Amino acid sequence: IVDDLSEGNKKALQSIEKEIEKANKQKEKYLEKVSKFDDISSTLEKKKNDYLQGLSLGKVSEGANFSETTARSAVKALMWRVIAGSVTFVTSLKFSGSIKVALSIVGSDFLSKAATMFIGERLMNKSQAGRKSGADDAGRSLAKALIWRLFAICNTLAAGLLISKDLSVASKIAGSD
Repeated sequence: IVDDLSEGNKKALQSIEKEIEKANKQKEKYLEKVSKFDDISSTLEKKKNDYLQGLSLGKVSEGANFSETTARSAVKALMWRVIAGSVTFVTSLKFSGSIKVALSIVGSDFLSKAATMFIGERLMNKSQAGRKSGADDAGRSLAKALIWRLFAICNTLAAGLLISKDLSVASKIAGSD
């Protein structure tokens, strides 16, 4: 068919073919851009889903109860004792004026409170009192904190009194600990 065309028609046909070639090149370029944006969109969707799944990590499903593992209770007790032991050391040193007394009180506190905190956490984990939807409610958390503070003050007071042999020093340490 092309051989039967006039010279003008052949040139017109070549011009159209060049336009088609040009359009196909542009189409490829835009398809690459679309593909790039598809990749970006997919990456963002994955990020969104990961984020949403992360938000649900702390939620307890309806009817299920949160249960703390023994290892978590142990780590929690030890880490709290490291932090609180630092405070106890500073207050014991300030009120007793003796590094030996301060270290003795911290050592005593560390062992007794770490053990009792661990036991307390395990006992509280078994209790369902104050749990709503499987997780601790504010009242339960407050009760745990107040019970623990009362015990901690008594424990520090007893250790401070036994070690410093001075009720005034022991009460100041326990009161500010």
